[in-house]
Amino acid sequence: MRKKLIVGTVALLLLFTLVASFLWGGPERTDKAGSGSQIAVIYIEGVIMGGRSGSDFLSGATAGSMTVMDQLRKAAEDHTVGAVVLRLNTPGGSVPASQEIAQEITRLKETGKPVIASMGDMSASAGYYLAALADIIVANPATITGSLGVYMQVANYEELYDKLGIEYNYIKSGEHKDMGAPNRKLTPREEEILQGMVNDIYEQFVQVVADGRKLPIERVREVADGRIFTGKQALELDLVDKLGNYYDALDLAAEVAGIPGKPVVKTYYRPSPLELLLGGQTPLTFVWQGVRVNHTSPSLYPGNVGLGGE
Repeated sequence: MRKKLIVGTVALLLLFTLVASFLWGGPERTDKAGSGSQIAVIYIEGVIMGGRSGSDFLSGATAGSMTVMDQLRKAAEDHTVGAVVLRLNTPGGSVPASQEIAQEITRLKETGKPVIASMGDMSASAGYYLAALADIIVANPATITGSLGVYMQVANYEELYDKLGIEYNYIKSGEHKDMGAPNRKLTPREEEILQGMVNDIYEQFVQVVADGRKLPIERVREVADGRIFTGKQALELDLVDKLGNYYDALDLAAEVAGIPGKPVVKTYYRPSPLELLLGGQTPLTFVWQGVRVNHTSPSLYPGNVGLGGE
């Protein structure tokens, strides 16, 4: 009886989700307006990772680089779009995924369409990395942003494994092939190797922010120590340009693009209820220094590079 109840509940939930996805899960788009008269809004919500955007019960929403890049390309090629708003609500994420997205933002700007970053609750670490590429950044006074930096987390369960009687044996091709294995400490040489990788990614991060914000690189280094800022503090540090909400960002985008009247908004993708229920992504590893958020963060393991989210 209990099993039937569980199966019935799941079936009803799936049915509701399918119906809901048809009702409001599709893209919001209007093609009636003329050339360059619309504003495309591209959402970067959740941890930034490789693959498609999605969600699962443990990690929450993820902004997949493939999904976001596809939207950026559509906005670049869409003759009805005169400006783009990046709506950011993310603690950070994967380094390579963020760099893939960043390259498409740069290509979009090369079309001459202005790009406005609109920060929501949080746009930290890799979220700020992407915002720095925009022509103008708008944040709320209490938006959590900044967190410029990189970290790598390597777990060591050696003592726990000893207590449980678990023993790992590695057959490896090279001295460092098991670097970061959870059953032992890193050697001094391995710490040096990983620190060198973190330092290299950090330098890339700082350079992107300095170029995007047109700030001296040493000035960026002064604030790129992993600390977070409110939107108001970031404004005082020249890390954002204006204080305002999503609608202020839309109005600003219309003004910069020379779009008269109330702008028509176009979006290419929002996660449907079905995707939010069944979607999922794999964990990330390397991170731009992130901040803890109120959902279970993905576990971090060496081997893949990522920006923020812990």
